[in-house]
Amino acid sequence: MVTDINELLAEIRRLQGEMETRWDALRAEFQYTLEGRKVRFAAEARRLHRRYRVGMLRYLGDTPPLHIATAPLIYAMFVPLALLDVALIIYQQVCFRAYGVPRVARRDYLVIDRHQLSYLNGIEKANCMYCSYANGLMSFAQEVVARTEQFWCPIKHARRVQGAHDRYYKFAEYGDCEAYQDQLVKLREELRNETGPGERPAASEG
Repeated sequence: MVTDINELLAEIRRLQGEMETRWDALRAEFQYTLEGRKVRFAAEARRLHRRYRVGMLRYLGDTPPLHIATAPLIYAMFVPLALLDVALIIYQQVCFRAYGVPRVARRDYLVIDRHQLSYLNGIEKANCMYCSYANGLMSFAQEVVARTEQFWCPIKHARRVQGAHDRYYKFAEYGDCEAYQDQLVKLREELRNETGPGERPAASEG
């Protein structure tokens, strides 16, 4: 069973590599390159983008009134999101250091770059920045919680879980009392030794 799962994980990694190749092809098609966190579009692409931008007055005029009325509620969610963000940062610095678990690199999950698209107006750019932050934060939070679960309770559920994190599939089987303790030790050690992209070995930071 463990061998089958490892083979599936290897296939997932292979497919992720293939997706990266396809992203490279898309960058060429839409005429942009990445320089660190900055996106650089070719001059021709920038001219095309400006031609397709919808002005803010027209954008507001075309927006249903109910959408505008709910906007304050959407943006009010920034407060609990920001509190969660701060809590996760503190949690990692305290708990993950104590466990010897590598911290999750927040910058790898909070990717905010849609505001660099010149075919978006100011309102659209603000909306995209907010959505990028909220969704990136949720992904960051999931990885922090996933590492915590792997350290403390790496056991699968009896029922199927929708949207399970990537680590879940290597957890101990539900009801396998004989293998659990050995699997717990193994998964903790595996977690402590992770040095993949976006991971910060706890021992290397003061």
